[in-house]
This record gives sequence, C-alpha cells and structure tokens, in this order.
Amino acid sequence: MTPNPDWTYVADTVMGGVSQGQVTREVVQGRKADRLTGQVSLDNDGGFIQMATDLRPDGGVVDLSGSAGLELTVLGNGEVYEIRLRTDDLTRPWQSYRLAFTAPDVWTCVRIPFAELAPHRTQVPLNLSKARRVGILAIGRAFSADVALAGMRIYDAGTAGQDADADVACHPSVTR
Repeated sequence: MTPNPDWTYVADTVMGGVSQGQVTREVVQGRKADRLTGQVSLDNDGGFIQMATDLRPDGGVVDLSGSAGLELTVLGNGEVYEIRLRTDDLTRPWQSYRLAFTAPDVWTCVRIPFAELAPHRTQVPLNLSKARRVGILAIGRAFSADVALAGMRIYDAGTAGQDADADVACHPSVTR
C-alpha cells in the first residue's frame, strides 16, 4: 500500500451535481494530514464529495486477503462519512464495498474490518486479493464536510490496535 497516498478530489459535479470541496495536505491539530472539506448538496441529483487514492502508485492491485482490515487515524467534525474499497473485479465507477464511520473532533483511530464492508451496487463478492482503490466520502445528505486523515494502515487480526504515531487507541467502527 502507498505509504503517503496521493489523494484525488472527486465530486458529484462529474454527473451534474453542485457539491463543492477540496483535498488539502496540511497540519491539523499537530498532525500532518490529508483533509477533505466542502459542502455536500443534493441539488441536481448530487450528493457527494470524495478523496480517493490508488493503493499502489501504478494503479495495480494489492493482495489484502491475509489482512483483517484498515485502520484510519481521523479527525473530523462529528459527522458520518463512508470509506469505500474498490477491487479490480468492479467494472462501474459507482460500485464498491463500503462502511460508514464517525469522524469525531479529536484524533481517533477507527478500524474498518473488511468482513463488515457491504457491497454497493454490485453482486460481485469482495475479493481482497484484487484491492485497488480506497475513498473517503461525504455523501447522501446536505452538510458541511470536514474530515482529516493522518494515517491509513492495514491491520491483521492479532494486532493490538494502537496508533504507532501517537498513542491513539483504535476501536471498531460503530456507525452503521
């Protein structure tokens, strides 16, 4: 997985929506982070802004089949966001495997277990040996988005769940 991912901004404007936002790299409450901010609007059948990155710099697949999930070190504005994983098996841009999480206003480590990812607009089973891309989305309702990501790691079932950078205890995603 890319140690310092290059996050790309994507919004509903690609399909006629009017949501506005940006991805910046900045220091947020003492940590270097990639930050998604903006206004999600439902006008013109829109409703999302996203920061997304390939798991490998060349866009190739990553075999995550021996891993339990992702750990995100996040800080936000208390809103619910989604993480979406895409694999090489998916052929449409709207297809993914997703899980919602809350981004509190303090740095927090959130675990995203692969077993809890729900298929979105696909019948294709999740094949972790073909993981390709991950996105963090503000989606589905009109609101102000502000979520910062200081770290994203793969974890195994036996790991302790501790953020190596700052003693931030990691816990399962509790938003459904």
